[in-house]
Amino acid sequence: MPGHFEPLPGGGAAVALDDVEISIIRSLAVQLLELIGPGPAEDAGDDPLAELFAEGPSEPPSDPVLRRLFPDAYTDPVEPPATSRQAEEHQAYSAEFRRYTENDLRAGKRDNALAVVRTLDALASEAAGEGGAVLKLTPEESRRWLGALNDLRLAIGSRLDISDEDDTDLLFRLPDEDPRKPMVMAYLWLGGLQETLVNTLMP
Repeated sequence: MPGHFEPLPGGGAAVALDDVEISIIRSLAVQLLELIGPGPAEDAGDDPLAELFAEGPSEPPSDPVLRRLFPDAYTDPVEPPATSRQAEEHQAYSAEFRRYTENDLRAGKRDNALAVVRTLDALASEAAGEGGAVLKLTPEESRRWLGALNDLRLAIGSRLDISDEDDTDLLFRLPDEDPRKPMVMAYLWLGGLQETLVNTLMP
């Protein structure tokens, strides 16, 4: 099972991780949490009513990674609006959709990243001094990990300016001295983990 997830009897998934791999995934998940930011309840002092009635932003994020994680709902890069009026309508629809959905989307992505951090922290404490251990996830934890792995790859792909499979092929040929190489290796490694985790969740 080294390097890839395998299904567990009764559901869930397992993967062997060494200390370095645990540290890398945890660090990336923490960076994702910092990028997504706190939720409305955290901003409002844990007032449940404030969270319930909080509206999200209407404008797309300025950070390109967040734009990739929270894209406009009514943008079609293949068939852009034919007229300026249609473009204005699409912008208005996207703003309205974002206002009422982005907070929930952020909360879901935040919960997924937190699940990754917590399961890795529990694994690290169990395997202290062992150099690594086998991470065993419940079906629910597996789904949260899958969401977090997808978000991490989207974030790294955005930083690497990856938009399609051709870009990925070019990255394979980067020389070792290229400063992007470690990020590329993380992107490809997380992709392998994501793919094998998907396979464990398939009926």
